[in-house]
Amino acid sequence: MSVFEKKQVWLKENQYTWVVTGIAGFIGSNLLEFLLRHNQKVVGLDNFSTGFQRNLDEVEKIVGSVLWQNFKMIKGDIKDLDICHTACKGVDVVLHQAALGSVPRSIEDPIATNATNITGFLNMLVAARDAKVKNFVYAASSSTYGDHPALPKVEDNIGKPLSPYAVTKYVNELYANVFFKTYGLNTIGLRYFNIFGPRQDPNGAYAAVIPKWISSLSHGKETFINGDGSTSRDFCYIKNAVQANFLAALTDKPEALNQVYNVAVGDRTTLNKLFDSIQEKISKRLPAYERQTASYRDFRPGDVRHSQADISKAKDLLGYAPIFRIEDGLEESMDWYISFFSNIGIR
Repeated sequence: MSVFEKKQVWLKENQYTWVVTGIAGFIGSNLLEFLLRHNQKVVGLDNFSTGFQRNLDEVEKIVGSVLWQNFKMIKGDIKDLDICHTACKGVDVVLHQAALGSVPRSIEDPIATNATNITGFLNMLVAARDAKVKNFVYAASSSTYGDHPALPKVEDNIGKPLSPYAVTKYVNELYANVFFKTYGLNTIGLRYFNIFGPRQDPNGAYAAVIPKWISSLSHGKETFINGDGSTSRDFCYIKNAVQANFLAALTDKPEALNQVYNVAVGDRTTLNKLFDSIQEKISKRLPAYERQTASYRDFRPGDVRHSQADISKAKDLLGYAPIFRIEDGLEESMDWYISFFSNIGIR
């Protein structure tokens, strides 16, 4: 059995209480589903600024009414310290996912990004410290690598940030390290690399590339690629990210604590290749679909050109072993997106 499989067996026999911030969002709702399936108690915190009630409703439908009784929802903002204290009271583990994501959003409104991603993060650290939680696992970001040119990205080698968002995520790592050394709070940061999958919002100005393209292509709308299409990313399916959170939260290795880890697959896929792959999978599901040609436009400010992770540290210290590569994840999540469009009356 893998480390992940062994931990799942243990989890079903040992019930913890978990706080998941940003629980109505993409990653948060997938963590909620996983934890409830494994008979865990979950306290969710979200202000619904970027999350959706429909994500929670979907999880409730999947897990059923019995397991749903293990979930408690708190509607509130991590910028409110009292709310954070309320959420963390009596809990064992914090999975901190709440943030204002998106490089373009941070460039347009750095003050809002700073308030949520730094002040809110600090509030959660304080609340977790005061509640004496076992482990505090938080969503870090590959944007921390900034302008460092080397590939693959190794945790100890970072460059200068290229956006306000990247600054906030690096500050998170600095604060987490200080709270470990000063207060003994066990922290682990997970540097996500382009996570995708079911419940990732396909709408809005700051939608991630995969759901945005699936949405526009399946509707026959013009689809844009920023740059010449040679830009590459290490796309990571959501179930890999859930595994990483779970392993980090339950690690019993002292040397694994107070660390940051890349959460990815270790591959690189160009935007041009991704565009073709998405079209291939849509055409298998929608017989009337007609393939399209991408429209190219300027590179976005603040974006790095290439990103690929070295995941050996997470493998060695956490037992992380990503199961889904990009094609596997696209194949599995495509059905969800087609169904999502159908349910809202588009297809």
